[in-house]
Amino acid sequence: MHLIKDHENQQHIFDWQHIAKTLLASRALDDLEEYDLVKQKKVLYQFSARGHDLAQIMLGQLLNRKKDAVSGYYRSRPLLMSLGISTETFLQATMMRQGGFSNGRDIGVVFNQPNQAGACVLPMSGGVGAQYTPVAGWSQAIEYHRTHLKNTDWEEAIGLVLGGDGSVATNGFWSALTITTTLKLPMLFYIEDNGYGISVPSHFQTPGGNIVKNLASFKGIEILSGDGTNPEEAAHLIKQAYHHVRNERKPVLLRLTVPRLNGHSAQDTQSYKTDERIQFEQQHDPLPKLKKYMISQGLTNETKWQAMENQAKEEAYRTFQKVDQQPFADPAKVHTHAFEEKDENGQSLLQQQGGIHPDKPAFPASSQEIIAEPGRINMVTAIRKTLDFELTHNDKMLVFGEDVGAKGGVHAVTLGLQEKHGEERVFDTSLSEEGIIGRSIGMSLAGLLPVPEIQFRKYADPAEEQLNETGSMRWRTNNRFAAPMVVRMAGGYFGCGDPWHSQCAEVKWVHAIGWQVAMPSNAEDAVGLLRYALRDNNPTIFFEHRKMLDHMWARRPYPGDQYIVPFGQGKKVTEGDQLTVVSWGGMVHMCQTAVEQTGIRTDLIDLRTLRPWDKEMVLESVKKTGRCLIVHEDNISAGFGAEIAAVLAKEAFFYLDAPIERLATADIGNPHDPRLMEHALPNPNSIAQRMMELDQI
Repeated sequence: MHLIKDHENQQHIFDWQHIAKTLLASRALDDLEEYDLVKQKKVLYQFSARGHDLAQIMLGQLLNRKKDAVSGYYRSRPLLMSLGISTETFLQATMMRQGGFSNGRDIGVVFNQPNQAGACVLPMSGGVGAQYTPVAGWSQAIEYHRTHLKNTDWEEAIGLVLGGDGSVATNGFWSALTITTTLKLPMLFYIEDNGYGISVPSHFQTPGGNIVKNLASFKGIEILSGDGTNPEEAAHLIKQAYHHVRNERKPVLLRLTVPRLNGHSAQDTQSYKTDERIQFEQQHDPLPKLKKYMISQGLTNETKWQAMENQAKEEAYRTFQKVDQQPFADPAKVHTHAFEEKDENGQSLLQQQGGIHPDKPAFPASSQEIIAEPGRINMVTAIRKTLDFELTHNDKMLVFGEDVGAKGGVHAVTLGLQEKHGEERVFDTSLSEEGIIGRSIGMSLAGLLPVPEIQFRKYADPAEEQLNETGSMRWRTNNRFAAPMVVRMAGGYFGCGDPWHSQCAEVKWVHAIGWQVAMPSNAEDAVGLLRYALRDNNPTIFFEHRKMLDHMWARRPYPGDQYIVPFGQGKKVTEGDQLTVVSWGGMVHMCQTAVEQTGIRTDLIDLRTLRPWDKEMVLESVKKTGRCLIVHEDNISAGFGAEIAAVLAKEAFFYLDAPIERLATADIGNPHDPRLMEHALPNPNSIAQRMMELDQI
């Protein structure tokens, strides 16, 4: 390995005094937590960074541009200490005190730090490998801000992601690698290879135990590898990686071998390691190597080093004593910030970072007034016209996914949008839902509005971790960060069914933290709901039902470019005083047909959105009719109909003249044979029969 011989040049790049003080402070904090605070149960989760610390601190010194961003994992504290985050802040987090990264909502070792004027620490995840694609999305946003929006603040910015050797086996790692290499993005992958994923050796994670050897022929990325415990070698490689990603604006993967000088966590006894292995790791501790190097270069001496070490321990203990007197977060406020909230004056309590707020575009005026254009259009055209209008008036909005570009989407919804708005704003992605949603997080945190498409509802399953990261972000960071986006997702029955393309399963996203869920049944509502979602400050699942995309019943006049439908407002399709029928999405038109068949005077309510849902409209109707039938396409067990029924049973019990009824798909998949599908799903005849039975009680 060729090393830099010009030590003056090294010292110009790296502040070795800062490196030494930070490393000693990190060790002091690790020791305090693991040996004292864990045993006292003042810290519940502890992940030491001993052995990983030297190279991380070097990297932290190089994140010095206004729009740099970094995301790591539970062993990344030394890098954040290098960025200047205080010991008090870290102890507030691990000790669950008010004022930490999340006010006790998240584990204390996953950090975040909003920063509009320096390196932003993206919200870290407890999921292995989940950190990669958001940084890829931030890196893509860097280039969009630079080249399309011409914002000079982003001119030299880069994205940095930290991951262990175990994480290179994850979908997130490979998806981010594909994104950054195909798009040539300024992103630095830093892989800390300590030889283990908890107790599993590296050769179980990647063939041969060395990801760099396996990526030797990978195109479009600079690959570097070496010893992360040798100060000279680590400095040389980090500098080389830094200059390539910063100046060449292309991705780099840097793998450094480091020892994990402790268990995976404070509770891990490392019984799976031999004595020889433990001795080998101790011999490769970077701390004594750093001390030896600095003394040899005249940067310190034994006396000064001992003074720094004593000072680090004293500072850690003094800070602990201070934090130990600080209050815990107020339990009464733990329910706040699942969604954007407003204060007593109606002003939004905006997150500190993420989304297009508060610097939102000057949107054209909107209203709930319908200014209908002549003729009727299908839902495909309605959604396309809305996307087109909003793209025209919001230059921070990006539409992307598999096949959305030249093809115009497998459902033709985005047809022509790339040609009109350009490949930077409407573009295809690799076939990775993890990558589609993960990059959306990074884009949103960088101030853009991502509108990713998931071709079919079932295809969202590989992205579920990132979807959960998105929805929970505002709550788990205590409103420091949020990642508003609109995820367009198709699904539901069609001319035929199948278990892969015809799912709804919408209740999963209603149950998930922080997601709004819209399920329009017709073209008019699709316009209004989509426009609201695209201007809102919360993440939204926008469900585009396959059958209704071109169904005759769903066609409506285009309601105008001003038309908007606030979430949580249901609509009565028919009105009556005998029976309430509640439905949404692809079942509404079937319910209307059933109403017409039976002649029963029915309040047919199309909820339009499930989170939030119009509880007041449903309650008012049921109190009038005394009877309720809930019809949905999703499976019946734990479907959203059960939630509605539970609310009615509590809040309308004394108004009911009959049991609350539900009609939904049995707990099976969607059959492919149209005859089987028709039997399995609710249909006008089965709905009409249930309505008549309920009316006769």
